[in-house]
Amino acid sequence: MLVLVTYDVNTMEKNGRKRLRHVAKKCLDYGQRVQNSVFECSLEPEQYVKLKADLEKIIDSDLDSLRFYMLGKNWVKRVETLGKDESYNPDTDVFIL
Repeated sequence: MLVLVTYDVNTMEKNGRKRLRHVAKKCLDYGQRVQNSVFECSLEPEQYVKLKADLEKIIDSDLDSLRFYMLGKNWVKRVETLGKDESYNPDTDVFIL
């Protein structure tokens, strides 16, 4: 299923900037950045549970927020892009390393 992860991390202090970097790095482990604080992650249910738990350990719940949007398996019909789009389709694009 495709999950859209968005976050707002308070960066007014040094610890906030560190949390912001850690949240972004963790999201990159699971998906692709499509905007500054927005990631598309193609996940199995177990991966979704793990990602949420990992991110919850990073953020300060009094200052930061995370939002998860479940777009499901038929997400291609639900996503529309206007303008520049450098993202890839995690279900069909193949990368050779």
